[in-house]
Amino acid sequence: MTVKCLIKPSEYHDSVSLMLVARDLAGLPGVEDAAVVMGTEANKALLREAGLLTNEMGSASPNDLIIAVKAKAIEAQNALAEAEKLLLKKASTAPDSEFRARSLRGAVKNQPEANLTVISVPGRYAAAEARQALQMGLHVLLFSDNVTLEDEIALKQKAIQEGLLLMGPGAGTAILNGVALGFANVLPPGPVGIVAAAGTGLQEVSCLLAKYGIGITQGIGTGGRDLKAEVGGLMMLAGLRALQDDPSTQVIALVSKPPAESVTRQVLEQVAESPKPTVICFLGGDPGLSAQIPNAQPAGTLQECAWLAALAAGANLPDLDAMLADEAKTSQTMADGLRAQLKPEQRYLRGLYSGGTLCYEAQVIWQEMLAEPVYSNAPLHEQDQLPDSTRSQGHSAIDLGEEEFTVGRPHPMIDNSLRIRRLLQEARDPQTAVILLDIVLGYGAHPDPASELAPAISQARQAAGQESRELVFIASVTGTAGDPQGYDRQVQVLKDAGVVICESNAAAARLAGKIVSGK
Repeated sequence: MTVKCLIKPSEYHDSVSLMLVARDLAGLPGVEDAAVVMGTEANKALLREAGLLTNEMGSASPNDLIIAVKAKAIEAQNALAEAEKLLLKKASTAPDSEFRARSLRGAVKNQPEANLTVISVPGRYAAAEARQALQMGLHVLLFSDNVTLEDEIALKQKAIQEGLLLMGPGAGTAILNGVALGFANVLPPGPVGIVAAAGTGLQEVSCLLAKYGIGITQGIGTGGRDLKAEVGGLMMLAGLRALQDDPSTQVIALVSKPPAESVTRQVLEQVAESPKPTVICFLGGDPGLSAQIPNAQPAGTLQECAWLAALAAGANLPDLDAMLADEAKTSQTMADGLRAQLKPEQRYLRGLYSGGTLCYEAQVIWQEMLAEPVYSNAPLHEQDQLPDSTRSQGHSAIDLGEEEFTVGRPHPMIDNSLRIRRLLQEARDPQTAVILLDIVLGYGAHPDPASELAPAISQARQAAGQESRELVFIASVTGTAGDPQGYDRQVQVLKDAGVVICESNAAAARLAGKIVSGK
């Protein structure tokens, strides 16, 4: 086998097209592996790990397209030629719809009743498009990232002046008036309104609420930087006020990483302005602050947030302490049994996450459970930053949705290939005890993630077995029965591959922690 590559300077294709071309190449006769990515340093590191990096790729810039193929010489050369044909075909494919607007004004002219726009263009253009949308009286879901902090502040100030929502930048999820935007799930209507500076946090809480028999009124995403001191929580405060004024919303849930101290104070002051029960989940923050507000309830995890909100909305559930005690008893028995299958040198857990908030939540849980640090490319504390995101050390939690992994390739909720490569890499490490995965369903996500992940998991377990090792795979599935992927079927496929399925990301993290900590 040999690795052949083609570097195409300053050539851009959307990440989904690159994913589809790479899949087609990998399926060609005689091709062992293939990749089609932009020439970022992170992508080069991933190619190196996969054995697909050649010396000539070192000169590729982030604006250059790299096509790499591992095959016998003739098959590799044929595959590169086929790649160029496939890229040309993807670029020239006509849109399926009859009308495709070439500008925001054209889209509004075609749909004058629209009151919201979703903006997903390269970051250097996104702010200008969002500004135009606000001037036209449209709410904005700004899916794009790489927008400057100064632009975000100006856009949100403009939105508030106009009485509009500017959700983002980097806002991946919203559910407004029952309409799912970005990555979101099929949810029942109900009395709980959510404001979240965390896309998968919003998904996890809303999906758990659905499991508990409770629906939502609105799910408002703010973008991850909204609660920084510089931004001032402008959209969280606007969303909170809107839900406080909404007669259909009886209970409010707020979800975020810890806000700046000044923003926390403003949010709590606004919470106190309304008697509506408000559950506050500032992951890793000080729960004592919100406990001082009579109508507020602090939640330490997304699972607790959903449970407390469901109780406040009238769900027939036991109290939170009883639920956690019952889960702890069951998971301890399970952890003891799984740990007994491992060798003494299998000491570490490895979390491979598609959802940044889920990765963060797991680290919050593990810092209380584990004596050793958990390293990450998106750590709770700066000293726990992984030196090289493509290689784990000790306990590690990898957010595969971070920008370093998504430039020039689809998000891991859409494309499983990167996570499968990393999964097999972690499985080869004789010190790996537990591999933890989050599976996120819903609109925008991969149509059948279990069908791709399950064979890789079986392959990893089989390879470990040949070395007389067991591997524990644990997963949570964020989704609902109404999601297009089929929640029950996804769970069953993963179980058939030997995966332990937990009811929530928090429960999965606690089980993994018990296995490696022995307590």
